[in-house]
Amino acid sequence: MKRLQTSWVNRTIAGIVLATFFSDCSHELSTAVLPLYLATLGHGPEALAVIEGVADFLVSLSKLGGGVLGHVVRRKQPFVAAGYLITAAASGALGLVTSVTGLVTLRSTAWIARGYRGPLRDAILSDAVEPTHYGRAFGLERTGDMLGAVIGPLAATLLVWAGFAFRSVLLFAFVPGLFAAAAIWFLVRERTPDVPVEALAVEAKKRGGKFPRVFFLFLGGVFCFGLGDFSRAFLIWLAAQALGEQGPHSPGTISIAVLLYAAHNAISGLVAYPVGSVADRIPKRRVLLAGYALGVGTNLLLAIWSGWLPGLVVAILLSGVYIAVEQTLEKAVIAELLPSRKRSLGFGVLACTNAVGDLLSSLSVGWFLSQAQPGVAFGLAAAAGAAGVAWLAYLSRKLP
Repeated sequence: MKRLQTSWVNRTIAGIVLATFFSDCSHELSTAVLPLYLATLGHGPEALAVIEGVADFLVSLSKLGGGVLGHVVRRKQPFVAAGYLITAAASGALGLVTSVTGLVTLRSTAWIARGYRGPLRDAILSDAVEPTHYGRAFGLERTGDMLGAVIGPLAATLLVWAGFAFRSVLLFAFVPGLFAAAAIWFLVRERTPDVPVEALAVEAKKRGGKFPRVFFLFLGGVFCFGLGDFSRAFLIWLAAQALGEQGPHSPGTISIAVLLYAAHNAISGLVAYPVGSVADRIPKRRVLLAGYALGVGTNLLLAIWSGWLPGLVVAILLSGVYIAVEQTLEKAVIAELLPSRKRSLGFGVLACTNAVGDLLSSLSVGWFLSQAQPGVAFGLAAAAGAAGVAWLAYLSRKLP
């Protein structure tokens, strides 16, 4: 293997963080205006449900596919760069089509590319640092992601206020996405094995190709918690409902709700790196356990205060903290549990597990909210999250 650089923040780390930042700018910019663009085309919320539902289903499969791909190819970087480029092109091209079929196809293409590149990128990231810096590396990557999630919606808002049509804003999303692909291609230097992949496969088979039992035990806790980890888009919906008498669909109300969501992402960006740094000094599973417990508390607050704006604001801010802990340390724990040759597949399985849990949780929360039962919606989410906390607490007691 090639030797690591002395400084843990090397060009590979910088390239991945920049790619994550620019890509999320592109993604959130297009996501912010897509519902408005659909409305101008005469498509209602059912069209948005179809577009997002199909894309979310496919992304869970593509994440697993990306993990499998990373397990068998010698170099991952070209596939990661291609994933960022395809996501950028498909997201920008949304502004060129008007039919639901075309929109579903492009959104799904963007999400498939976005999904499969993730495990490959995470494997490169974990190989670029020493094990003592996994928490900080993934925390810095999450910071880039969340800051992009702040800049994207704000940029979309400014472009709309400046008089750009929704179609033009969607086309503009291609630009930061292109920067993301360029960051991967020109900055990332992947650590590649000094022997052929075929030889590594033979060696892995001799040593045993199965994942360690603790990996699957950990995934059990992740899945339980994921069953209560619904889409953050519901936070925007709740904020819009709780604001003013003008109605949840008025422009001013939506702007404030989006700003609250931007604040949620900003807090996640600020918390991710310090959390990762702390977790590099104490057992990561304990810090993750604390984050899971905070998630349960946040859902309980939503169950009680979802219609009261001050309480909702507190829950949104706490959500930003626990999401940062969850997304940073789940990957850092996987990096510790698995050897390098198995990490891309492990990250793919982790991402797929999260995607399935999140999808089921979002469907449950969405249905109960449509029945005007927020207490049940978020109470069940809290109960599922509590099962994940209990599972991880038991696992942490059994392991060093």
